[in-house]
Amino acid sequence: MVLALSFADEWLDPQLAPILVAVIILAVIGTTALFVIGLVAYSQRRSARYVLITAVLGILVVRSVIGLGTVLGLTPMTVHHLMEHGFDFLIAVLLLYVVYRSGSSSRRVSRGFDD
Repeated sequence: MVLALSFADEWLDPQLAPILVAVIILAVIGTTALFVIGLVAYSQRRSARYVLITAVLGILVVRSVIGLGTVLGLTPMTVHHLMEHGFDFLIAVLLLYVVYRSGSSSRRVSRGFDD
């Protein structure tokens, strides 16, 4: 925690650093739980839609871990920004693709995109 406080002096009020660490730890736990649920759902359904959604959930886990690494001084801020904003774009693209490919049931059958 001392490392987080000393690193946070550069860009965050030291009094808020423990709160930020706690929030990010909760995000890591929450996104990991969602990722595991996504894996279970994919294992039951075995479809392209579920694998893409599970991939998005996995990216959210990595994104949260990078955020924690940044607060703890393990990930440089430049790497943090490049990775997190790149992941934001990738998440948006994958989700829009899933939505686009879902469409109506007649389009799903004709293109081979299953539930």
